[in-house]
Amino acid sequence: MVSMTLRTLGHFWFRLLATLLACTAPFEPILVSADQVPVRHMEGLMHGFLALRTLDGKRLADGEMTQVPEGDRLTSRLIFRFKDGSVYCDTTIFSQRGAFRVLSDHLVQRGPSFKQPMDTLIDASSGQITVRYKDSAGNDKILNERRDLPPDVANGLLFTLVKHIQPNVPQTTVSMVATTPKPRLVKLEILPEGEKAIASGNTKHETVRYVVKVKIGGVAGLVAPLLGKQPPDTHVWVLTGNAPAFVKFEGPIYDGGPIWRIELATPAGF
Repeated sequence: MVSMTLRTLGHFWFRLLATLLACTAPFEPILVSADQVPVRHMEGLMHGFLALRTLDGKRLADGEMTQVPEGDRLTSRLIFRFKDGSVYCDTTIFSQRGAFRVLSDHLVQRGPSFKQPMDTLIDASSGQITVRYKDSAGNDKILNERRDLPPDVANGLLFTLVKHIQPNVPQTTVSMVATTPKPRLVKLEILPEGEKAIASGNTKHETVRYVVKVKIGGVAGLVAPLLGKQPPDTHVWVLTGNAPAFVKFEGPIYDGGPIWRIELATPAGF
């Protein structure tokens, strides 16, 4: 009788926590300080090639990363074209006056590689968020919300920000709008995990590895690990020195997605 009562009580609390998570406002306050990452080196024109692979090395998609200055702002574009026809394209416009600030971010993910195809547009200046997606029945849906977004929103800018974080800074916290497809404001905690030497031919270079942890905040953040909803950590490797550069990424590129690896690539034919 006692064990049955304990089981019943445990089930009650689990259902209560699940209900609280479902009822939690998508933009509830998160009591964690955040930082706009200061600009150490002015970003400029850039064009690079990337490969998206599984952790065991299977190539899934070919990618490109471009960055084009336009007056006092820059447009960054990251695109992956999958072998199965899927497309992931993230276009971010940002400024770099003293600190980085996202002005807008447009993310498109479609095709069989994604559980939830979505088209998300964030106007960080006005706070307007538009999410286009298909529901479980395949019907087209649109979510429109206007929110007061903090100046440290980092959507589409992670690969740039980690190049400007000093390796001796113990923790940097920025904000991100996560869409599932309902928009939710979360925090990203970026922490250095140590340095490692890599080689390019006979030349050695030092890299630093950062771990990026997603902090959901509020009741939802407390319940997420119990419901298996806590996003996994992401790791990013950056070349250190006078000209820091992105080297490698390991983590999911969409909510609930598998751990994939992004690394530098050389175009075929050379």
